[in-house]
Amino acid sequence: MKVIATELPEVKIIEPKVFGDSRGFFMETWNQTRYADLGLPAAFVQDNMSFSQKGVLRGLHFQNPNSQGKLVYVLQGEVFDVAVDIRVGSPTFGKSVSVTLSSENKRQFYIPAGFAHGFCLTSDTALFAYKCTELYQPKLEYGVSWNDPDLGIKWPIDNPLLSEKDLIYPKLKDIEMTLLPRY
Repeated sequence: MKVIATELPEVKIIEPKVFGDSRGFFMETWNQTRYADLGLPAAFVQDNMSFSQKGVLRGLHFQNPNSQGKLVYVLQGEVFDVAVDIRVGSPTFGKSVSVTLSSENKRQFYIPAGFAHGFCLTSDTALFAYKCTELYQPKLEYGVSWNDPDLGIKWPIDNPLLSEKDLIYPKLKDIEMTLLPRY
């Protein structure tokens, strides 16, 4: 397994070892001991999966308190995935990092607690899986506008299909600081 550093020190790209032959392939998607040895000491309590069509953008979501760290990957298709540091007091506050995740490259993206997360589909459909460090609590869910110009995210899509809640999320600078996680 290979861990790739990003511009945000806590966010990591993981390339699991893939063992393949003419029958297909095998890979380990999570092993607590191996991941902890590589500096990803997360204890996950919930697994989620979503299926979407091309043009769908989900995010940028976060939960506070009880921020969720996430280990995300794609089982089928391809997505453009983004993590944004929204921790008040962080030296990288408002900075983002992105990666393409696909069933072809088999990469994983580790997003620690305190970051907003979102992704958009770049394939016709995608099956997206993720592990969370905290249970989902709808009353604690918030979001940042996907196209907040201050974040400078270069999405590979101009007119995404958004949920009703994703349509109305505010810019990061307009969110009350008490709703954001602390560094």
